[in-house]
Amino acid sequence: METASFLNNSGIALTEANHPNDAISVFHEALEIEPENPLLWFNLGIAHQRTGNYEEAIACFHHALDIDMKFVDAWLSMGLIFFELNEFFLCEECYKCAGDYDPENPKLWNNYGVLHFSRKKYNDARECFEKAVSLSPHYSDALFNLRDTCRELGDFRAASEFERALSCLSGRDNI
Repeated sequence: METASFLNNSGIALTEANHPNDAISVFHEALEIEPENPLLWFNLGIAHQRTGNYEEAIACFHHALDIDMKFVDAWLSMGLIFFELNEFFLCEECYKCAGDYDPENPKLWNNYGVLHFSRKKYNDARECFEKAVSLSPHYSDALFNLRDTCRELGDFRAASEFERALSCLSGRDNI
């Protein structure tokens, strides 16, 4: 008999190999073994998200959160879906909840910064991206976003510094 852990790993591999529909059935099989495992519900939600079935993905993330409210990745993933749906209030609520449980999560601050940037709240976005980079100095997504935000704010000196940091990360530093 296959274990829930084995099935979870198989489902993740299928999702990453761009076979989310196959993964969904594997996650359902795993949930028959461990129906109260929030990680299985989360990964099922990711697979549904990959298929574009956001409604089902959100339901799965909610189920994971019903089991474990502190499951920050579920809050962040749900926030990303709401962002993609232009439901910015709901997106922000998800990020606030994630922040209640893990305020030192750099991905949270980067995502929150993207939300602010999309709303043209560049100063707020910069603060969020700076927080993400302070928590994880080699977080390239946050560095890219911080560079672009500084450009929007007209702080080209800072943007240049972040560009240089990105070059160092990629090994293309010509200085």
